[in-house]
Amino acid sequence: MLKVALVGNIASGKSAVEAILKKNGYSVLDTDKVCHNLLGELPQVSEEFVKYDVFEDGKISREKLGTLVFNNPDLRKKLENILYPTLREKINEFFNSSDDLMFVAIPLLFEAEMTDLFDKILFIYADDKIRLKRLIKRNNYTKEYAKLRMAAQMPQEDKVKKSDVVIYNNSTLEELEQNVKISIEQIR
Repeated sequence: MLKVALVGNIASGKSAVEAILKKNGYSVLDTDKVCHNLLGELPQVSEEFVKYDVFEDGKISREKLGTLVFNNPDLRKKLENILYPTLREKINEFFNSSDDLMFVAIPLLFEAEMTDLFDKILFIYADDKIRLKRLIKRNNYTKEYAKLRMAAQMPQEDKVKKSDVVIYNNSTLEELEQNVKISIEQIR
């Protein structure tokens, strides 16, 4: 089995690549969804953030928590220290399969220091100007907040150097589909 990390900074097109892979019959684990679920499952999250205004109807609000931690690196690190050990376990469980090629969409692979779990790293790259436009449109963020979210991640150029294959996503969905097919052949 080949374990492939699908990496890309915010608004680079990871979800589009993930959809293409699934459409072509590949198994893909979305770690963003796993972490969203863990926010409600792990009591340590509520315990650590109980004194902050991050709750709605007695449950943690992802939006409020996200705003809090993206504006405070110490709190972001605290949240990561709670989530990442369990996320690591969930990734390993996902790999308990007979599929010969499996993908894990993990945007913060390098920041989370989980490269050891994977055989190959596939990076989705989109120009910063394109990512900024996508982020503002998709999430209805202000330009300033979108830039803050983008700046919270390691620069794309650094990640490109650490990746095995890079997919450039600056054009159409059709071109992206072709690039995904080419990249799968390069990975194998």
